[in-house]
Amino acid sequence: MRYTFDYTVQPDGTAALARAYGEEPILTLPEALPGPEGQLLPLARLGGYCFAGTVRDRMPGQLLRCGWDGEVRPVYAGPAAESEDLHPVAGNFLEEITLPASLREVGSCAFYNCRALRRMTVGDGPLAVGSDVFLNCFALTEVRVCAQPDAVTGLFAIVNNISSNLRAAFLPDGPEGDTAAVFRYPEYWEDIEETPAHILLHTFSGQGYHYRQCFRDGRLRCEEYDAIFAQGHGGDDPTYMALLCLDRLRYPWQLGEEAAGRYRVFLAQQGAAVAAALIRAQDREALGALLALNVLDGPALAAASAAAQQAGDAQSAALLADAEYRARPARPKRRYTFDDF
Repeated sequence: MRYTFDYTVQPDGTAALARAYGEEPILTLPEALPGPEGQLLPLARLGGYCFAGTVRDRMPGQLLRCGWDGEVRPVYAGPAAESEDLHPVAGNFLEEITLPASLREVGSCAFYNCRALRRMTVGDGPLAVGSDVFLNCFALTEVRVCAQPDAVTGLFAIVNNISSNLRAAFLPDGPEGDTAAVFRYPEYWEDIEETPAHILLHTFSGQGYHYRQCFRDGRLRCEEYDAIFAQGHGGDDPTYMALLCLDRLRYPWQLGEEAAGRYRVFLAQQGAAVAAALIRAQDREALGALLALNVLDGPALAAASAAAQQAGDAQSAALLADAEYRARPARPKRRYTFDDF
Protein backbone atom coordinates (compact mmCIF):
# COMPACT_ATOMS: atom_id res chain seq x y z
CA MET A 1 0.00 0.00 0.00
CA ARG A 2 1.26 3.43 -0.91
CA TYR A 3 0.95 6.52 1.24
CA THR A 4 2.03 10.13 0.97
CA PHE A 5 2.46 12.42 3.97
CA ASP A 6 2.57 16.21 4.14
CA TYR A 7 4.28 17.60 7.26
CA THR A 8 6.40 20.37 8.71
CA VAL A 9 9.60 20.40 10.74
CA GLN A 10 9.10 21.63 14.32
CA PRO A 11 11.66 23.78 16.22
CA ASP A 12 12.49 20.82 18.47
CA GLY A 13 13.49 18.64 15.52
CA THR A 14 10.28 16.61 15.34
CA ALA A 15 7.65 16.39 12.60
CA ALA A 16 4.05 17.56 12.64
CA LEU A 17 1.68 15.81 10.25
CA ALA A 18 -0.56 18.03 8.15
CA ARG A 19 -2.21 15.56 5.76
CA ALA A 20 -2.12 11.93 4.68
CA TYR A 21 -3.01 10.38 1.31
CA GLY A 22 -3.41 6.71 0.54
CA GLU A 23 -5.22 3.87 -1.20
CA GLU A 24 -6.88 2.28 1.83
CA PRO A 25 -9.08 3.61 4.68
CA ILE A 26 -6.89 1.81 7.23
CA LEU A 27 -3.80 3.85 8.06
CA THR A 28 -0.69 3.12 10.14
CA LEU A 29 1.46 6.19 10.71
CA PRO A 30 5.27 5.77 10.77
CA GLU A 31 7.37 6.57 13.83
CA ALA A 32 9.50 9.06 11.91
CA LEU A 33 9.55 11.08 8.70
CA PRO A 34 12.62 12.27 6.73
CA GLY A 35 13.96 15.79 7.14
CA PRO A 36 15.35 18.05 4.41
CA GLU A 37 18.89 16.83 5.06
CA GLY A 38 18.00 13.15 5.22
CA GLN A 39 17.72 12.97 9.00
CA LEU A 40 14.76 11.16 10.56
CA LEU A 41 12.27 13.35 12.42
CA PRO A 42 10.13 11.63 15.11
CA LEU A 43 6.44 12.11 14.30
CA ALA A 44 5.37 13.90 17.48
CA ARG A 45 2.33 15.96 16.50
CA LEU A 46 -0.89 15.81 14.48
CA GLY A 47 -1.86 19.23 13.20
CA GLY A 48 -5.28 20.77 13.68
CA TYR A 49 -7.90 19.36 11.26
CA CYS A 50 -5.25 16.86 10.11
CA PHE A 51 -7.79 14.14 9.28
CA ALA A 52 -10.85 16.33 8.88
CA GLY A 53 -12.70 16.23 5.59
CA THR A 54 -11.77 19.87 4.98
CA VAL A 55 -8.50 21.43 6.11
CA ARG A 56 -9.19 24.65 8.02
CA ASP A 57 -5.97 25.12 9.95
CA ARG A 58 -2.90 25.82 7.81
CA MET A 59 0.24 24.75 9.65
CA PRO A 60 3.02 27.34 9.84
CA GLY A 61 6.22 26.61 7.95
CA GLN A 62 7.02 24.96 4.65
CA LEU A 63 5.17 21.74 3.96
CA LEU A 64 7.34 18.77 3.07
CA ARG A 65 6.20 15.57 1.40
CA CYS A 66 7.42 11.99 1.42
CA GLY A 67 6.27 8.63 0.11
CA TRP A 68 5.92 5.56 2.32
CA ASP A 69 5.29 1.92 1.46
CA GLY A 70 4.79 0.68 5.02
CA GLU A 71 7.90 -1.49 5.09
CA VAL A 72 11.01 0.53 4.30
CA ARG A 73 12.24 3.96 5.33
CA PRO A 74 10.33 6.78 3.74
CA VAL A 75 12.10 8.52 0.87
CA TYR A 76 12.21 12.30 1.04
CA ALA A 77 10.58 13.80 -2.03
CA GLY A 78 10.97 17.54 -1.48
CA PRO A 79 8.48 20.33 -0.78
CA ALA A 80 4.81 19.41 -1.04
CA ALA A 81 3.32 20.07 -4.44
CA GLU A 82 -0.04 19.11 -5.87
CA SER A 83 -1.48 15.92 -4.39
CA GLU A 84 -0.95 12.67 -6.26
CA ASP A 85 -3.62 10.29 -7.48
CA LEU A 86 -4.18 9.11 -3.89
CA HIS A 87 -7.24 9.70 -1.77
CA PRO A 88 -6.95 11.95 1.31
CA VAL A 89 -7.12 9.60 4.28
CA ALA A 90 -9.55 11.87 6.05
CA GLY A 91 -13.19 12.55 6.74
CA ASN A 92 -15.57 9.72 5.94
CA PHE A 93 -12.81 7.79 4.13
CA LEU A 94 -10.83 7.02 7.29
CA GLU A 95 -11.96 3.86 9.15
CA GLU A 96 -9.01 2.77 11.31
CA ILE A 97 -5.79 4.44 12.36
CA THR A 98 -2.68 3.41 14.27
CA LEU A 99 -0.78 6.27 15.86
CA PRO A 100 2.97 5.95 16.51
CA ALA A 101 4.42 5.66 20.00
CA SER A 102 6.42 8.83 19.25
CA LEU A 103 3.23 10.94 19.12
CA ARG A 104 2.88 13.43 21.97
CA GLU A 105 0.30 15.98 20.79
CA VAL A 106 -2.94 15.97 18.81
CA GLY A 107 -4.15 19.31 17.51
CA SER A 108 -7.68 20.62 17.87
CA CYS A 109 -10.32 19.06 15.59
CA ALA A 110 -7.70 16.62 14.24
CA PHE A 111 -10.41 13.99 13.56
CA TYR A 112 -13.31 16.37 13.03
CA ASN A 113 -16.21 14.71 11.16
CA CYS A 114 -14.43 11.36 10.74
CA ARG A 115 -17.79 9.64 10.92
CA ALA A 116 -16.53 6.25 9.69
CA LEU A 117 -13.60 6.03 12.12
CA ARG A 118 -14.31 3.01 14.31
CA ARG A 119 -10.97 1.99 15.84
CA MET A 120 -7.82 3.75 17.00
CA THR A 121 -4.54 2.22 18.16
CA VAL A 122 -2.08 4.21 20.27
CA GLY A 123 1.26 3.55 21.96
CA ASP A 124 2.56 4.28 25.42
CA GLY A 125 3.75 7.59 26.79
CA PRO A 126 1.88 10.82 27.61
CA LEU A 127 -0.39 12.47 25.08
CA ALA A 128 -1.85 15.99 25.02
CA VAL A 129 -4.93 16.71 22.91
CA GLY A 130 -6.62 19.92 21.85
CA SER A 131 -10.32 20.74 21.81
CA ASP A 132 -13.02 18.92 19.83
CA VAL A 133 -10.50 16.34 18.62
CA PHE A 134 -13.15 13.65 18.04
CA LEU A 135 -16.12 15.87 17.26
CA ASN A 136 -18.76 13.87 15.32
CA CYS A 137 -16.73 10.64 15.42
CA PHE A 138 -19.90 8.71 16.15
CA ALA A 139 -18.56 5.29 15.07
CA LEU A 140 -15.42 5.36 17.24
CA THR A 141 -16.09 2.66 19.85
CA GLU A 142 -12.69 1.01 20.40
CA VAL A 143 -9.23 2.19 21.40
CA ARG A 144 -6.31 -0.24 21.53
CA VAL A 145 -3.40 0.75 23.76
CA CYS A 146 -0.09 -0.98 23.03
CA ALA A 147 1.18 -0.84 26.61
CA GLN A 148 0.83 -2.49 30.00
CA PRO A 149 -2.36 -1.45 31.83
CA ASP A 150 -0.31 0.29 34.56
CA ALA A 151 1.88 2.26 32.14
CA VAL A 152 1.71 5.99 31.44
CA THR A 153 -0.45 6.42 28.34
CA GLY A 154 -2.63 8.96 26.61
CA LEU A 155 -5.82 7.04 27.38
CA PHE A 156 -6.98 9.66 29.90
CA ALA A 157 -6.85 12.39 27.26
CA ILE A 158 -8.67 10.22 24.73
CA VAL A 159 -11.56 8.95 26.87
CA ASN A 160 -12.19 12.43 28.24
CA ASN A 161 -12.76 13.70 24.72
CA ILE A 162 -15.33 11.01 23.87
CA SER A 163 -18.59 10.90 25.81
CA SER A 164 -20.13 7.91 23.99
CA ASN A 165 -19.57 4.23 24.79
CA LEU A 166 -15.89 3.37 24.39
CA ARG A 167 -13.94 0.13 24.88
CA ALA A 168 -10.22 0.35 25.71
CA ALA A 169 -8.08 -2.77 25.33
CA PHE A 170 -4.46 -2.97 26.53
CA LEU A 171 -2.20 -4.98 24.21
CA PRO A 172 1.38 -4.92 25.62
CA ASP A 173 2.83 -6.92 22.72
CA GLY A 174 1.21 -4.88 19.97
CA PRO A 175 -2.05 -5.08 18.02
CA GLU A 176 -1.53 -8.74 17.15
CA GLY A 177 -0.59 -9.78 20.70
CA ASP A 178 -2.67 -11.03 23.60
CA THR A 179 -5.04 -8.76 25.51
CA ALA A 180 -3.93 -7.94 29.06
CA ALA A 181 -6.98 -5.97 30.20
CA VAL A 182 -10.13 -4.31 28.90
CA PHE A 183 -11.91 -1.32 30.42
CA ARG A 184 -15.21 0.05 29.15
CA TYR A 185 -16.32 3.66 29.48
CA PRO A 186 -20.12 4.05 29.41
CA GLU A 187 -21.85 6.90 27.65
CA TYR A 188 -22.75 9.97 29.69
CA TRP A 189 -24.52 13.29 29.15
CA GLU A 190 -23.56 16.69 30.49
CA ASP A 191 -26.22 19.29 31.27
CA ILE A 192 -25.42 22.96 31.86
CA GLU A 193 -27.97 25.16 33.62
CA GLU A 194 -27.64 28.82 34.41
CA THR A 195 -29.09 29.96 37.73
CA PRO A 196 -30.74 33.38 38.30
CA ALA A 197 -27.41 34.44 39.82
CA HIS A 198 -25.73 33.59 36.47
CA ILE A 199 -23.89 30.64 37.96
CA LEU A 200 -23.43 27.69 35.63
CA LEU A 201 -24.35 24.32 37.14
CA HIS A 202 -22.90 21.21 35.53
CA THR A 203 -24.71 17.91 36.05
CA PHE A 204 -23.86 14.52 34.59
CA SER A 205 -26.23 11.68 33.70
CA GLY A 206 -24.72 8.23 33.98
CA GLN A 207 -21.51 7.03 35.58
CA GLY A 208 -19.47 7.37 32.40
CA TYR A 209 -17.96 10.68 33.48
CA HIS A 210 -16.73 9.21 36.78
CA TYR A 211 -15.17 6.19 35.07
CA ARG A 212 -13.16 8.59 32.92
CA GLN A 213 -11.58 10.24 35.96
CA CYS A 214 -9.88 7.09 37.28
CA PHE A 215 -6.37 8.13 36.27
CA ARG A 216 -3.41 9.57 38.10
CA ASP A 217 -0.36 11.00 36.34
CA GLY A 218 -1.40 9.27 33.14
CA ARG A 219 -1.86 5.85 34.77
CA LEU A 220 -5.14 3.99 35.08
CA ARG A 221 -6.30 3.38 38.66
CA CYS A 222 -8.01 -0.01 38.67
CA GLU A 223 -9.27 0.14 42.26
CA GLU A 224 -10.98 3.47 41.65
CA TYR A 225 -12.47 2.17 38.41
CA ASP A 226 -13.93 -0.95 40.06
CA ALA A 227 -15.20 1.01 43.08
CA ILE A 228 -17.55 3.07 40.88
CA PHE A 229 -19.72 0.04 40.09
CA ALA A 230 -20.68 -0.31 43.75
CA GLN A 231 -21.96 3.29 43.80
CA GLY A 232 -24.86 2.46 41.51
CA HIS A 233 -25.52 2.41 37.78
CA GLY A 234 -29.25 2.95 37.47
CA GLY A 235 -28.88 5.59 34.76
CA ASP A 236 -26.67 3.46 32.54
CA ASP A 237 -27.56 0.95 29.84
CA PRO A 238 -27.76 -2.37 31.75
CA THR A 239 -26.57 -4.43 28.78
CA TYR A 240 -23.51 -2.26 28.29
CA MET A 241 -22.76 -2.40 32.00
CA ALA A 242 -23.01 -6.19 31.82
CA LEU A 243 -20.45 -6.13 29.00
CA LEU A 244 -18.25 -4.01 31.29
CA CYS A 245 -18.57 -6.72 33.94
CA LEU A 246 -17.75 -9.44 31.42
CA ASP A 247 -14.58 -7.72 30.23
CA ARG A 248 -13.32 -7.15 33.77
CA LEU A 249 -13.94 -10.80 34.69
CA ARG A 250 -12.52 -12.03 31.42
CA TYR A 251 -9.30 -10.02 31.83
CA PRO A 252 -9.01 -9.60 35.63
CA TRP A 253 -6.06 -7.20 35.76
CA GLN A 254 -5.71 -6.13 39.43
CA LEU A 255 -9.32 -7.19 40.06
CA GLY A 256 -10.14 -7.75 43.74
CA GLU A 257 -12.43 -10.53 44.96
CA GLU A 258 -15.11 -8.16 46.26
CA ALA A 259 -15.34 -6.28 42.97
CA ALA A 260 -15.32 -9.56 41.04
CA GLY A 261 -18.23 -10.78 43.13
CA ARG A 262 -20.29 -7.69 42.31
CA TYR A 263 -19.55 -8.10 38.63
CA ARG A 264 -20.59 -11.76 38.68
CA VAL A 265 -23.89 -11.00 40.39
CA PHE A 266 -24.84 -8.30 37.91
CA LEU A 267 -23.70 -10.37 34.95
CA ALA A 268 -25.91 -13.23 36.12
CA GLN A 269 -28.89 -10.85 36.31
CA GLN A 270 -28.32 -9.57 32.78
CA GLY A 271 -27.07 -12.86 31.34
CA ALA A 272 -29.72 -13.38 28.68
CA ALA A 273 -29.47 -9.80 27.41
CA VAL A 274 -25.68 -9.76 27.19
CA ALA A 275 -25.62 -13.17 25.48
CA ALA A 276 -28.11 -11.88 22.91
CA ALA A 277 -25.93 -8.80 22.34
CA LEU A 278 -22.87 -10.97 21.72
CA ILE A 279 -24.85 -13.15 19.31
CA ARG A 280 -25.95 -10.07 17.36
CA ALA A 281 -22.33 -8.90 17.22
CA GLN A 282 -21.22 -12.42 16.17
CA ASP A 283 -18.61 -12.30 18.93
CA ARG A 284 -18.42 -16.02 19.64
CA GLU A 285 -15.13 -15.69 21.50
CA ALA A 286 -16.73 -13.39 24.08
CA LEU A 287 -19.80 -15.63 24.20
CA GLY A 288 -17.57 -18.57 25.02
CA ALA A 289 -15.90 -16.53 27.77
CA LEU A 290 -19.32 -15.64 29.19
CA LEU A 291 -20.37 -19.29 29.28
CA ALA A 292 -17.07 -20.30 30.88
CA LEU A 293 -17.88 -18.07 33.87
CA ASN A 294 -20.92 -20.27 34.68
CA VAL A 295 -23.07 -17.31 35.73
CA LEU A 296 -26.07 -18.02 33.46
CA ASP A 297 -28.93 -20.04 34.90
CA GLY A 298 -31.26 -22.33 32.97
CA PRO A 299 -33.78 -19.70 31.83
CA ALA A 300 -30.98 -17.38 30.68
CA LEU A 301 -29.35 -20.18 28.69
CA ALA A 302 -32.70 -21.09 27.13
CA ALA A 303 -33.35 -17.46 26.15
CA ALA A 304 -29.87 -17.17 24.66
CA SER A 305 -30.34 -20.39 22.71
CA ALA A 306 -33.60 -19.04 21.29
CA ALA A 307 -31.80 -15.84 20.25
CA ALA A 308 -29.09 -17.85 18.49
CA GLN A 309 -31.63 -19.95 16.63
CA GLN A 310 -33.60 -16.88 15.61
CA ALA A 311 -30.39 -15.29 14.29
CA GLY A 312 -29.50 -18.46 12.40
CA ASP A 313 -26.17 -18.63 14.23
CA ALA A 314 -25.39 -22.34 14.31
CA GLN A 315 -22.02 -21.94 16.02
CA SER A 316 -23.42 -19.90 18.89
CA ALA A 317 -26.34 -22.30 19.17
CA ALA A 318 -23.88 -25.19 19.50
CA LEU A 319 -21.95 -23.38 22.25
CA LEU A 320 -25.17 -22.74 24.16
CA ALA A 321 -26.45 -26.29 23.69
CA ASP A 322 -23.24 -27.61 25.19
CA ALA A 323 -23.53 -25.17 28.11
CA GLU A 324 -27.15 -26.24 28.71
CA TYR A 325 -26.13 -29.89 28.72
CA ARG A 326 -23.34 -29.26 31.24
CA ALA A 327 -25.70 -27.24 33.45
CA ARG A 328 -28.21 -30.07 33.81
CA PRO A 329 -28.10 -31.83 37.16
CA ALA A 330 -26.49 -35.22 36.97
CA ARG A 331 -28.92 -38.13 37.11
CA PRO A 332 -28.22 -40.63 39.87
CA LYS A 333 -27.00 -43.93 38.53
CA ARG A 334 -29.33 -46.84 39.23
CA ARG A 335 -27.77 -49.74 41.05
CA TYR A 336 -28.86 -53.25 40.17
CA THR A 337 -28.85 -56.32 42.45
CA PHE A 338 -29.67 -59.97 41.85
CA ASP A 339 -33.04 -59.36 43.52
CA ASP A 340 -34.05 -57.23 40.53
CA PHE A 341 -34.11 -60.29 38.27
